[in-house]
Amino acid sequence: MAKKLGSAGTNIVLAARTLEKLEQICEDIQGNGGSACAVSTDITKKDDCKNLVHRTVNNFGGIDMLILNAGISMWAPFEEIKDVSFFKDIMDINYMGSVHCVHAALPELKKSTGKVVAITTAQAIMGFPHHAGYSAAKHALHGFLETLDIELEGSVEFMNAYLGWIKGTNLRRNAFSADGEKIGGAHQSHNHHAIELERCTDSIIKAIQSGKKKIYIPGKLRLISFLNVFARKWLHKKMLNAVRNQNS
Repeated sequence: MAKKLGSAGTNIVLAARTLEKLEQICEDIQGNGGSACAVSTDITKKDDCKNLVHRTVNNFGGIDMLILNAGISMWAPFEEIKDVSFFKDIMDINYMGSVHCVHAALPELKKSTGKVVAITTAQAIMGFPHHAGYSAAKHALHGFLETLDIELEGSVEFMNAYLGWIKGTNLRRNAFSADGEKIGGAHQSHNHHAIELERCTDSIIKAIQSGKKKIYIPGKLRLISFLNVFARKWLHKKMLNAVRNQNS
């Protein structure tokens, strides 16, 4: 997504812990005529997030858009977990990491009447089997951003991209298992319900450009809120079956 936005003329600032990987993406963007810089950032540390904003303003004069894309998942039934300590890591990255970034960037976003884009999940609006800690963190982020949307009264725009299963990422490989370790090579494979990464990023960028408040990928996810009220038992059974069939 960063490469596509860079090709479209957006000034890109990339933030993650591994500077070497970020710099490679910057080189790709610059090689295609775009403008990009990389800032080594651990979003669980508020000072790192403040430095990220400071470096961005120094490089480009301000901030028009903050994309919250960092995240870590899990894949384990709650009753099989021996030690829930890793739930704190999930909350620190998926929730507090976003809080730190938004808090640091908010003054600049208000100056530009900018936009916060949350790359989130349908699990932000309902629970999901084998993802108790992940769903909890995404619920927290959803409530946080919705509250800010009300408080700020349009001085900053907000958009949520609610994703299902997406192929072509390392999210599952890096997810926590029941023992608190990364799943790694034992991760469950995607089935035909998963969406290709290219289609996903294209849809998100199109939604940003058109000013949408929310987008569901795939589109059928928009039915979840309705079904969770009017067909709750049926929906829960479908979700359980979907999780069980992920290796098929």
